[in-house]
Amino acid sequence: MSPALDRTDRALLRLLQAEGRLTNAELAARVSLSPSATLRRVQRMEASGVIAGYGARLDARALGLDLSAFVRVQLAAHTRAAIERFVQVVQDADEVVACHALTGDMDYLLEVHVADLDHFSRFLLDRLLNDAGVADVNSSFVLRTVKTARGLPLREP
Repeated sequence: MSPALDRTDRALLRLLQAEGRLTNAELAARVSLSPSATLRRVQRMEASGVIAGYGARLDARALGLDLSAFVRVQLAAHTRAAIERFVQVVQDADEVVACHALTGDMDYLLEVHVADLDHFSRFLLDRLLNDAGVADVNSSFVLRTVKTARGLPLREP
């Protein structure tokens, strides 16, 4: 069960989502709390799972990952073994940065980042279609990103 978040907790979360490298002292100054009170709040949100972890946002193109695609996947079978096999292939594929189980005519939506079309072709043909028990895929390539995730919305209750 997640803790009740007050206005100060939400302010801390906004700051951490936007600027994850802020020190505890900087966080405390920005929300007008003592460093010890700020640290207690952050530790409470970490312990409860509200803060799931920390990491850097990387630029795919700067890393040579010039092609992004969304791949909708339909499995050939929906047995526990088939689903576990698909999930394992996805977990092992560095190209897949997100995978969501869906309602509707397709079972999963993958977000994939690769170097180029040849890399995508190898991923799709050699891995996804060959090893994962997939019956059908439908791929859409990203032409331009209008908005990317910068954090979750933190509206006041």
